[in-house]
Amino acid sequence: MLAVVGDLVEDIVVWAGEPIRSATDTAAQVFRARGGSGANVAALAAPHVPTRFIGRVGKDAAGEALVADLAALGIDVRVQRDGRTGTVVLLVDTEGERTMFPDRAAAARLDRVDDAWLDDVAWLHVPAYGFELEPMRSEVVRLAGVARSVGAGVSVDASSTGLLAGLGVDRALELIRSATPDVLFANEHEAALLGLAGGGAVAASVAPVVVIKHGPLPTDVIGSGELVARVDVPPVSDIRDLTGAGDAFAAGYLAATLGGADAAAACIAGHALAASVLANPGAHASPSAGPR
Repeated sequence: MLAVVGDLVEDIVVWAGEPIRSATDTAAQVFRARGGSGANVAALAAPHVPTRFIGRVGKDAAGEALVADLAALGIDVRVQRDGRTGTVVLLVDTEGERTMFPDRAAAARLDRVDDAWLDDVAWLHVPAYGFELEPMRSEVVRLAGVARSVGAGVSVDASSTGLLAGLGVDRALELIRSATPDVLFANEHEAALLGLAGGGAVAASVAPVVVIKHGPLPTDVIGSGELVARVDVPPVSDIRDLTGAGDAFAAGYLAATLGGADAAAACIAGHALAASVLANPGAHASPSAGPR
């Protein structure tokens, strides 16, 4: 079973219909969707591998609806409830690029998780958003240790240059290392900020495998600090919203890994699932999408 510990929030996705006009109106479409990097990975992986989500939502109608949404996908949902459910506003420009305004609220206060929530787990995935604030920061590191103690694999997603810069590069690297991941996912901007691009000693120190995504360009697989594979990305047309593409990649990669795929084959599965979300608002896959 794949377990994901992270955020479950409501996304308000704004698709700008024209170049954004500051201080006045801009034509747009607005969508509400389930969001949170952790929840996205769980939802996108669930059709392909048994999946559990671990997180925290508010004691409110929004939290109830989001939990029900995940459960309807067949996910084993384990959540704490307190305060109010988080919300993220995503402003998506006409080229599909996003600017995010997160209010994580209850999601960032995950704490004192029952270790039994990791029973039967073969892999634990942790988006780095979990490192942003205490008490969740210490708790996700602890959970990674619990997963390790029962023989599960661990992965971390670098998540956001804004998050990493806010933590400070040295502190971000320290936190990633403290989770002892088998795999670290990063896009090219996150990799450059952390000093991982091209491999080397820093990459070797954070995880045995570092997967660096370059958008439509080939994905690099770094093993023990050395480039071991470069995996082409099939072209994708009709890109409207990049939200959740990284989460979808992680979901596809991890589902394939748990099925016995090597890193290059797992990247191919990740690319396929990432392509499935690019035409939709938020991190929602088109029907029949998934690892190949």
